[in-house]
Parts: sequence; C-alpha cells; structure tokens
Amino acid sequence: MQEPLKTLSFSLIICTYMRPQSVLQLLRSVQEQTLYPDEILIIDGSTNQETAQILEENQFPYLHYYAVPPEHRGLTKQRNYGIERIGTTMEIVCFLDDDIVLEKDYFQQLLQTYQSYPEALGVGGYIMNESECEFVGEPYHPKTDEFYFDGWTRKEGSRFILRKKLGLDSDCPPGYASLYSHGRSVGFLPPSGKTYEVEMMMGGVSSFRSEVFKTLTFSTYFEGYGLYEDADFTLRVSKIGKLYVNTAAKLCHYHADSGRPNQYQYGKMVVRNGWYVWRVKNPNPSLQAKIKWHSITILLTVIRFTNTFTTKKRKEAFTEAVGRTMGWWSLWWNKPS
Repeated sequence: MQEPLKTLSFSLIICTYMRPQSVLQLLRSVQEQTLYPDEILIIDGSTNQETAQILEENQFPYLHYYAVPPEHRGLTKQRNYGIERIGTTMEIVCFLDDDIVLEKDYFQQLLQTYQSYPEALGVGGYIMNESECEFVGEPYHPKTDEFYFDGWTRKEGSRFILRKKLGLDSDCPPGYASLYSHGRSVGFLPPSGKTYEVEMMMGGVSSFRSEVFKTLTFSTYFEGYGLYEDADFTLRVSKIGKLYVNTAAKLCHYHADSGRPNQYQYGKMVVRNGWYVWRVKNPNPSLQAKIKWHSITILLTVIRFTNTFTTKKRKEAFTEAVGRTMGWWSLWWNKPS
C-alpha cells in the first residue's frame, strides 16, 4: 500500500447493518487504495456481534469500530453518529455503503476533484457495474427508446418511454431534479472519465467537506433503510454550494439483500419519501408541477402492477405496487413533514 503525497486529510464513514462479509470485502478494497483514509469509522447498527467479531479477526489501520445503541440505528442516524466522532483535523468526510468494492485509485480520484474544483462542497464517485452506456459520439439523434447524453447513449426503460409519450419526461440532465421531481439519477451519467456538476448524489458513494456538517445533518425523517435520504441531503447542500460527480472515481455496488425492507414497505417509501424530496426541491409547486408529480407517481405504480404478469418476481412486483398505492393514498391525509 503506497501512499502518494496528499494535501487533504479525510475520514471514511461506513454505516452497516447485519452485513459482516460485505464490510470485510469493502475494507479489503480500501486497504488496496493508492490513497488510504486518515481514519475509518465503522458505525454498526447490527443486532448481533458478527461484524465486531470479523473486525477483531481482520485488523485494518486507523479503524475505529462503534456499535450504536438502538436509538441511533438507521442509516441517517448512523451517519450523524459517525460525523460527531470524526477527527477534528479531518477536511473531507467520505461515505461508502457497506456492499461496495473500490477501484484502487478511488480516493485519489475523489480528492483530486476537490483540488481541481476548489469551490466543491461535495464530490461523488461513479458506480461502473451499473452503467449501461455506449459511446456513439456527436452529432447523434437518439431513438425514442434511447437516452443520449454527452456522446453516450443507453436504452430507455419502459417507464421513461411511456413518460416521453405522455409528455412527462424529466426536463433536466442526470443528477438534477425538475420542478415536478422524478428526474434521472447520477446513474445515468456516462463512464466518460469526466467530472459533472450535479445537485444530487448517491449517498453511499459520496464525500463532503467537513465544514458542511457545521450547519447541515442528515434528516432523521428517513428511518431505517433511509430511501432517498441522499437526495434530500444533497439537494440541501446544493443550495449553499456546488456538488460534482467524478466518473473517474470508480467502484462497484453489489446490492446485498440483507438489511433491506420488504417490498410493501419499500413501495410506500418510494412514494412518501419521494414526495418529501420533491418538496425539498420545490416547496411551493405550481398546479402544473403537482399534476405532473402525481401523474408520474400513478403511472409508475401502474407499471409496477403490470410487472406482476411480465416478470418472474410476481409477488415482489405486486406487493411493491400495493405499497406504492397505499403510500400515495396516505398523502391525502398524512403528508410527510
């Protein structure tokens, strides 16, 4: 493990829940980095001792393990718990989901971005094993079933094709939320090796200047699994400064199943948390924005119901669709606040 000269001190926070083998795999990829963290904080919400035991058996430099009490369990609570315990000299705070494996120069690419863009308050990495893009160059006229951005194209899913036909497609580039939300995530950015300005990042592959946490924390509205907590937080950060995604800071995300909610609860969270994030972006939406948000929400729910007959995971599709339906109806008498 060879460390080149660096000018920014940085802390790595890994929040985990019942995934000891995933944490070990991630830490082994951290150990191979060309730039190693000044400290690693494992914030463990597990209800057993398996993660603690595996870290006792496998030692890593500068690692600090914290088993959080029950009242601090949940992704956003655990992140805030970790932030309170970083070293006072840390300039950058990095977050990684526990089911990730890094390319060897991930941190080096990430920190170099802060030097190239000194105004950056946050920088995100790029999940390369979820990219479905193909380089086609410019000029290029995309087909109806294609999404085109910066010389790269990818096939559109059925939901985006339908939204285009119904005039409900997002009017923003990837990483930005429209006034009626339902935009394209940074996952739609191409693997170009470039750095793109955004207003939203994925929390599990993110980093921020430590000064951000003097005024902002992760919202505890997002309980447990914390779906869309990253969109909420980064939208709030982008209101006070600039955010970027460096597609040269590469990693793989393997989506471990353990620790995830059931499909019904997931469906409810998609709608209710989505409404919450929409209002963070646009607290006073116009009538047109309201109509579009609800129209897209209903359309996506209908598509999920049809997946009951078009996919092999019929039960999961049906229960998620029911959860989305109940989540939408609940907005009429119990809006998130």
